[in-house]
Amino acid sequence: MGAAFSRAVTSGTVAAAVAGGVYRTLRARPRPHRRRANYAGRAVDLYAGPAAVLGAAAGTAVLPLPARTRCATVLAVLVAGGCGAYDDLVGADDPRRGFRAHLGALREGEVTSGAVKLFGVGAAGLAAGVLLKERPVDRMLAAVVIAGTAHLVNLVDVRPGAAAATVLALGAPGLPQGGLAAAPIGAVAALVADDLGERTMLGDTGVHALGAALGVAIVAGRGRAGLLAHAAGLAAAAAYGDRISRLVRVLSERRPRRPWGAAGNSAPVSHPCEW
Repeated sequence: MGAAFSRAVTSGTVAAAVAGGVYRTLRARPRPHRRRANYAGRAVDLYAGPAAVLGAAAGTAVLPLPARTRCATVLAVLVAGGCGAYDDLVGADDPRRGFRAHLGALREGEVTSGAVKLFGVGAAGLAAGVLLKERPVDRMLAAVVIAGTAHLVNLVDVRPGAAAATVLALGAPGLPQGGLAAAPIGAVAALVADDLGERTMLGDTGVHALGAALGVAIVAGRGRAGLLAHAAGLAAAAAYGDRISRLVRVLSERRPRRPWGAAGNSAPVSHPCEW
């Protein structure tokens, strides 16, 4: 266990260093057009997203794992992050949310950014599953778990710190075994303070990359029974996604908030990262 924990510490440290370094570099050269209104109308940047993607990928790359496992994780992180970035850039003003809305638009011939994200993250999960598992059933289950975990982290990302807390809670049990979860945990740990301080947000870029990394960590350490259980739970979470997001909003309202000082910043608006 000592060696496994040491590997986890190394992975998490590298992920935190890369994520923090990328984030500070991006903030050193601010671009006004990269800012977005959060749930309370406060202008924040989206720099935590790419920082989380690169941090999680770097933290995975240093782990002494089979090449297929490392490749599966990095692939899932980069593709999920890329699909999220596309939605952050193209779909920010699209009011449609949820699978039904985007699939309905697709049936009418319109390819929304949410549909690109849906199929892109699903394809990344399947590709990672092919690298991680041998049997077709296990590969399909792996795809559901990876894409479903990315979606779950996105579902809770409706208030500052909620997605970060979810990543930490889901990944922490695997740390003593030196698992792949150390990389997303390290990356999010470097960014959570500014996320909670409402100076930045992970955006679709960050939450999908971190969720995909956690999904791969789950898949790599589970057999078919474990994959079935996780897939069923994630399918239920997707079915009740609105309720999960609503619960996060209710719970967040109970924590004390500091005044913004300027008038007009307290009116609630749609969070830009909701499906």
